[in-house]
Amino acid sequence: MYMALKHTHLLSIVLSLSLFVIRFYWVMRGSEMLNKKWVKVTPHVVDTVLLTTGIGLIFVTGFVPFTPSGAWMTEKLTCVLAYIALGFVTLHYSRGKLFRTFAFFGALGWAYAAANLALTKVPHLMG
Repeated sequence: MYMALKHTHLLSIVLSLSLFVIRFYWVMRGSEMLNKKWVKVTPHVVDTVLLTTGIGLIFVTGFVPFTPSGAWMTEKLTCVLAYIALGFVTLHYSRGKLFRTFAFFGALGWAYAAANLALTKVPHLMG
């Protein structure tokens, strides 16, 4: 059960980040691809799988956020929320291209921080 959840979670992370990068490219180009139904629906499906498998992993592993043993998980969730916020700014906030680009790289930085916490399980702020 654990391995299936973990691999599905990792695959959905790769798909979610890939879709984010592709959509950023299309936003910067003003592409009509952004109006396609599958482009609007697929990221929500992938992110739902990502969230569901993440919650499943919490139950299977016992790493519970907002507890002393899950301090790294609390930080990871904070990174994910920052990634989501900057991702929204990147793709939907109607500012100039420079502003979107900074938001894009900021979002990727938060995604990297979340990945680092997931791999090391060492909290930086609460540990």
